[in-house]
Amino acid sequence: MRVAFYVQHLLGIGHHRRAELLARALVAHGFEVVVLAGGTPVAGEDWGGAHMHRLPATRAAGVDFKVLVDDRDRPIDDAWRATRRDALLAAVADARADALLLEGFPFARRQFRFELLPLLDWVATQRPRPLVVTSIRDILVEKPDPKRVAEVVATIERAIDRVLVHGDPAVIRLEATFPGAAAIADRLCYTGFVTAPAPPPAASERDAVVVSVGGGAVGVELLLAAAAARGLSAARDRPWHLITGPMMAEAQAAAVRAAAPPGVTVERHRADFHRLLGAAVLSISQAGYNTVLDLLQCGPRMVLVPFAAVGETEQTVRAQLLADTGRAVIVPEAGLTPQALAGAVDRALAAPPPAKLAVDCDGGGTSARALRGWLEARTR
Repeated sequence: MRVAFYVQHLLGIGHHRRAELLARALVAHGFEVVVLAGGTPVAGEDWGGAHMHRLPATRAAGVDFKVLVDDRDRPIDDAWRATRRDALLAAVADARADALLLEGFPFARRQFRFELLPLLDWVATQRPRPLVVTSIRDILVEKPDPKRVAEVVATIERAIDRVLVHGDPAVIRLEATFPGAAAIADRLCYTGFVTAPAPPPAASERDAVVVSVGGGAVGVELLLAAAAARGLSAARDRPWHLITGPMMAEAQAAAVRAAAPPGVTVERHRADFHRLLGAAVLSISQAGYNTVLDLLQCGPRMVLVPFAAVGETEQTVRAQLLADTGRAVIVPEAGLTPQALAGAVDRALAAPPPAKLAVDCDGGGTSARALRGWLEARTR
């Protein structure tokens, strides 16, 4: 069975990393996967033997996602969009896939309607028609405009057969952040969380404080605040590791290195990040999907500073879920100062270690099995 998997990251790399895990799970379950990658390559990416097709790359120029730029940092225009649309349609036609898997759309990636709506129209004309499936995380950025919600529901009813929700309904259900969930309930499939098993902790790094910002496209303010907070906190005598991420601008990474006092190590990337996190006494981070799953598996105390740029609600909802169960201390991004962060560190260290949260983490395997079942049912 053959799957064409459309993936487009714009700012951070959380979507990209989850897509990698999903592709690897599909390959491991016997699927032939063609990844249609629309973002810039990410250091260390691993698609598990899937075939890669690189579309003309684009990314967001800022945290408001209003301006998209190409691989030379030029704003994309209608000519670029037409070229990219044609490249995508040709790649999907060449793939001859049994299923088309869309990362995010139509819940997200609205800027890519110029190519995805024509793609869905093309799919509708094919005989046999490929199964069309959307892959989304557990918590969505909330859409206050009812017309946007209605637009998403209408697109799903018209062109999307199934929606893989990569979460556990015992933790949070889709309707908590998407009010149109009831209208598409018959198409939803909760898969559990998509994550890799946590390796054993690094014994040589016991009791450190780890500060991370995912890929690093945003988060320099958190790292700078952490560098200044160490000396104000009860963890002043512990080693602190600040991880900038591979996508942080070099000027920003240099500023973090310059601000780091003795006892604070600044690194771009740690290949053994999960081992480091598993040995840490405390993690300071944002509250993205992948980050929180790493934390829940590795088990350190948590201070969360959820990313909350204009219109971004997802990380705040996720952080509050953890705070409500006593697993995290929150510092709102708008109130981030070294003093506030140091106070949160002290509160987190004074609390008992968080109990491991029993959640379903086989989202990749469940997604693969569900997809196979749907495709086999079509041939009976």
